[in-house]
Amino acid sequence: MHTIVVAKPAGACYGVERALDLVRNAAETGGSDLATLGPLIHNPQVVAQLRERGVREVDGIDAIESGTVVIRSHGVAPSVIAAATAKGLDLVDATCPHVSKVHKAAAQLREDGFFIVVVGEAGHPEVEGICSYAGENYAVADSADKLPATLPSRRVGVVVQTTQTMEALQSVVDALLPRVGVLRVHNTICQATQQRQRAAAELAARADAMVIVGGRNSGNTTRLYQICKGACENSHHIEVADEIEPDWFGDDDVIGVTAGASTPAEQIELVLARLESL
Repeated sequence: MHTIVVAKPAGACYGVERALDLVRNAAETGGSDLATLGPLIHNPQVVAQLRERGVREVDGIDAIESGTVVIRSHGVAPSVIAAATAKGLDLVDATCPHVSKVHKAAAQLREDGFFIVVVGEAGHPEVEGICSYAGENYAVADSADKLPATLPSRRVGVVVQTTQTMEALQSVVDALLPRVGVLRVHNTICQATQQRQRAAAELAARADAMVIVGGRNSGNTTRLYQICKGACENSHHIEVADEIEPDWFGDDDVIGVTAGASTPAEQIELVLARLESL
């Protein structure tokens, strides 16, 4: 008989819950014309539920003529806020407070004259927002081998995408140390991310199988999967309970379950119900 163990903590973090509360409240009180700039969070099922409630998703401010625009939890560049204000749009800022701290750290490093290294996933919306606060002198690297061959300054500052791993930050810092004169590091990895990664790693080390629940477009869920896979080869990243296959598990397996920071509790409960039915 299977033993099912859920990592603690797992699932939606404060920033995601806050964003969902803000949008649901706006949908109930703010009229019919409500749009998010990109998916509010990286969870396709939640985004689909919001769409059913009349919350549409747009790619940019140009696609909105009136009504309310929601800045998603990943944050945006200041120029986007300015463009929304200039169009007279109502604004709901659901930027995660932890992401806002990264923006402030990047802006301060820029003002202090540092070349900035953003430890993060190039092209990710959170990283793009952070880079806008870094000005023009920055590079993005999620590992040491992604750093520029030549640094334009010996004064280097580091900020981190909130959902990155400590290993990624440490590898970049270790590579920078012999190359710079002054290195100022802001460890802006969200504590909720660190807690989920630590709990997932500890559970995966003693589990026979791991199920990681969350959007495939979710960077933090993908990193949880990578961490689990490193400790437990029999790890599976799923979005919904119906993806679970019985032949993933042996009769007496310890099955570990964790979930990304953009995965609501009800999605985890559906996965647990499916596992218990096997």
